[in-house]
Amino acid sequence: MSLSSAKTSLPRLGFSVGDLAGIGPEVIYKTLRDERLLHQCTPVVYGTATALFDDFPIEQGAEPLTFRQLRDAADIAPGRLNAVTCWDEDFHLTPGQPSPASGQAARESLLAASRDLKAGLLDAIVTAPISKENTQADDFRFPGHTEFLASYFGAADSLMFLVDESQSLRVATATGHIALKDVSTRVTADLLRTKIRLLLKSLQHDFGILKPKVAILGMNPHAGENGLIGREDNDVLAPVIRQFEHDGHLVFGPYPADGYFGTGQFRQFDATLSIYHDQGLIPFKLMAFEQGVNFTAGLPVVRTSPDHGTAYGLAGKFQADASSFRAAVYLACDVVRARHLGATDPRSVR
Repeated sequence: MSLSSAKTSLPRLGFSVGDLAGIGPEVIYKTLRDERLLHQCTPVVYGTATALFDDFPIEQGAEPLTFRQLRDAADIAPGRLNAVTCWDEDFHLTPGQPSPASGQAARESLLAASRDLKAGLLDAIVTAPISKENTQADDFRFPGHTEFLASYFGAADSLMFLVDESQSLRVATATGHIALKDVSTRVTADLLRTKIRLLLKSLQHDFGILKPKVAILGMNPHAGENGLIGREDNDVLAPVIRQFEHDGHLVFGPYPADGYFGTGQFRQFDATLSIYHDQGLIPFKLMAFEQGVNFTAGLPVVRTSPDHGTAYGLAGKFQADASSFRAAVYLACDVVRARHLGATDPRSVR
């Protein structure tokens, strides 16, 4: 394969810029300044290079990035840094101070990247952090990226999936951004079956694990202690798990979450399904905050993001760690290639 054809075949990754008052521009800059990235993908930043980087507080002596500014993603140039213009108006941004302008920029960047992904002009998107509160608008009422993308791409369901491939650590959540008081009523046998199927399918098709082994955490302390601390684990979770086992899947549990993570039992499994957000994300971030990736499983498209938020307190100080965003870029490339292999390799699992 020639160098030019190799460049042409690289995954085209759209970067939505997130809330510009946060650390999104910084982690994007720090990721893109490593030229080795251009051997793995073709990056396309959604937002004007002027708004993003002209007044950016880069390190003393560091070279500024040079973008090919585009109006249309159809003109993406392989082997170059590309930026698609998403807005024409000038606006003032203050690092660390979210504003209606920074929220609007976050929405417009995400919508433009999503449109091009749906149109086939991109192979995946990597989303920089947004403020859920600051991004809300009359035409954007979603608690986060995951819910917006599931709606936009018509996914019947999706799965928040936190991944650190360097440790083979993968933690998904059966419920996402909902109040803790609503978890027990939301977790039904049907919901669990759906989430477990999504998790098994993602492990097979996105991560190349042909016979994945999955653990399900209990909902209550000590997984209910045989019904003494709540009936959900015995009456809802256990029957679903037993049915998956009966059908030949390596699905086990429910496990008490504290001992499961505390003793390192998670290392015996390809992935873990937690029942609610903090049950899975707290131990994951304790172990993998700097390099963890948020991957949305169940979508017909590939989307990743860093596992951290806007970090307004760090914005403008050039102290943000870009490791998680960088890992999100590389995971997106890996999943694009895995899905392509699954679509063309007759040995892949259907």
